[in-house]
Amino acid sequence: MRVLGVDPGLTRCGFGVVDGGSGRTVTPVAVDVVRTPADLELSSRLLRISEAAESWIDLHRPEVVAIERVFSQHNVRTAMGTAQAGGVVALAAARRGIPVCFHTPSEVKAAVTGSGSADKAQVTAMVTRILKLATAPKPADAADALALAICHCWRAPMIERMARAEAAAAEQKRRYQARLAEVKKAGTR
Repeated sequence: MRVLGVDPGLTRCGFGVVDGGSGRTVTPVAVDVVRTPADLELSSRLLRISEAAESWIDLHRPEVVAIERVFSQHNVRTAMGTAQAGGVVALAAARRGIPVCFHTPSEVKAAVTGSGSADKAQVTAMVTRILKLATAPKPADAADALALAICHCWRAPMIERMARAEAAAAEQKRRYQARLAEVKKAGTR
């Protein structure tokens, strides 16, 4: 499974692609950070990020895009920009029919380090080790993008099993309610 991991941000947006193999095998494909100047108008910054996302998707052809979920930050303006950057990446993927999954920072940290409260240095060190890289990806946004892709490779089977279980439970509930309705209908005759 080829995964494009995205650490969204207006100033620095990390992109990382990995190929997931059997078990927990992951192989690095590409990593980079797209930068936009802070003095550029917001719409132009988002356009640059969107164009970069489209280029990465077209070049690397991922089967899924994994984006960091923005859930809260102390700085509302930063959170808004991060969410907007993630949104344009998700839109680029959706236009191409590529599924998008969102993972929280703690899910990503737990997947690659074993601790949901790991710091950026620990994440970078583990990404470097997991992918057997000669040097650590820099800046941290690049390592975070690779961590998102790794996280998705490792969590995807569980997510898929959960979705199948939920669908089976919903089908069982539908059948049960249909039988109850039949019994109720037969009892009122």
